[in-house]
Amino acid sequence: MTPADADQTTRPSLAWRLPGDPPADAQLQRMIRVDHAGEYGARRIYAGQLSVLGRGPAGPAIRHMAEQEARHLAAFERLIVQRRVRPTALLPVWHLAGYAMGAATALLGEKAAMACTVAVEEVIDEHYRDQVKALGDSESALKDQIEEFRAEELEHRDTALQAGATEAPAYPLLSAAVKAASRLAIRLSERF
Repeated sequence: MTPADADQTTRPSLAWRLPGDPPADAQLQRMIRVDHAGEYGARRIYAGQLSVLGRGPAGPAIRHMAEQEARHLAAFERLIVQRRVRPTALLPVWHLAGYAMGAATALLGEKAAMACTVAVEEVIDEHYRDQVKALGDSESALKDQIEEFRAEELEHRDTALQAGATEAPAYPLLSAAVKAASRLAIRLSERF
């Protein structure tokens, strides 16, 4: 292996760009912006679910997930300030849409609320996994934090599955709709 080859194998993944890709710094800002928006939206989803199901049997599990999301959001709020990243301009939309999604699925019943959680967390798992790959060896502290949050998101998914998410009415349709909305929110938050 030549010194040039060794340099390429240790180069951070964000440095590998195609023509027309944003610079590595802009890609990192997009990551932080979208993760902040996603955690904000998750908090609002759980707030909507708690407004309907908070006093029922699902309340403690939803409250636990909401507390973890609050910790995730606080971490990204610190990063937004530290890295001078502009938050998404769509936060007011996610404020309303997240709450509405949480409350609407909860009104369909506990299993539908859990189906919403499974769908969102599966999209977030993919999203965080892709970010970890893109970060490579660069930004190790951020990578570790994303890995930690990803593990907690998978815990949320597993909790929801154990609570009967797949038994929700029209589960495949509900799951597909929530996943599509989540993916759209990610794409829009990266850019705006």
